[in-house]
Amino acid sequence: MAIQAALRPFSTANRLNPSISSVHKPKTLLCRASLSNLVGSEAGVCLSVGTHFIPHPDKVEKGGEDAFFVSNHRGGVIAVADGVSGWAEKDVNPALFSRELMAHASSLVEDEEVNYEPRSLIRKAHAATTSIGSATTVVAMLERNGILKMANVGDCGVRIIRRGQIVFSTSPQEHYFDCPFQLSSEAAGQTFLDATVMTVELMEEDTVVMGSDGLFDNVYDTEILAVVDSCDNVADAAKALANLAHSHSKDSSFDSPYSQEARARGFDVPWWNPIMPMFLIRICDAFEQGFDVPWWKKFMGMKLTGGKLDDITVIIGQVESSLSS
Repeated sequence: MAIQAALRPFSTANRLNPSISSVHKPKTLLCRASLSNLVGSEAGVCLSVGTHFIPHPDKVEKGGEDAFFVSNHRGGVIAVADGVSGWAEKDVNPALFSRELMAHASSLVEDEEVNYEPRSLIRKAHAATTSIGSATTVVAMLERNGILKMANVGDCGVRIIRRGQIVFSTSPQEHYFDCPFQLSSEAAGQTFLDATVMTVELMEEDTVVMGSDGLFDNVYDTEILAVVDSCDNVADAAKALANLAHSHSKDSSFDSPYSQEARARGFDVPWWNPIMPMFLIRICDAFEQGFDVPWWKKFMGMKLTGGKLDDITVIIGQVESSLSS
């Protein structure tokens, strides 16, 4: 699973004037990615944002299947969508759904009916998306008073760092291991009503780390803290985290968060294990719904170690005074 709108790794950073937006154009569609999110015209706080994306090694030419956008509306809006790669088995490009979803979300940020509520934004963007496919997604909206509102469907994630400690983490929504909740073109998928809605009060100098599961499946929270602390700005931090996740994803000896979770769920078993019939039922069900399941590891009972190859999207926002120069 993954998301993005570029044909190669890229970073964005820098501050923009409130009236300026920057658009990163993928090969086919249109996800807006503002280079920064610092609004200096009104009192309060806002996000200064850096982003970086690295596609799955096998999906570089197609630009990956992740998508994201950054908006400087109010205190700032950041969002990620991770296209479910299982749709490729049905000759559907998994990137189209995630890219269109984020394109609509970007265009609807200021919609009166959305009312600056992340779940409402998901509702309207999903309803407007006509591409076949599905995606996990997370949306975060910062009010100038420091209130961060989030809505999450699936296993994209958010961490909030304050004074060198993670003070908030999202939890993935799953039907079962490696089968996350997802917005879909099919009736069997989830909707905005299934989103987990969260609110956190932020302070100046807090850091928001958002990413697709390609980040959190390959990088531990302790590593996230160390990388963010070692970098001078959000752009460098986003790039460093994405590069670390990419490195871990290719390391067959690295005991990744994904591998640890798989073993904890009982997937590190020989193929003749008595619970194998349940594995097969889940695998068949997953393919029917287009879910992305690494069935071969479950079937063969291979030792579950190593990282998980995936698209990797990282968005980092630092909370700053909107009056900062």
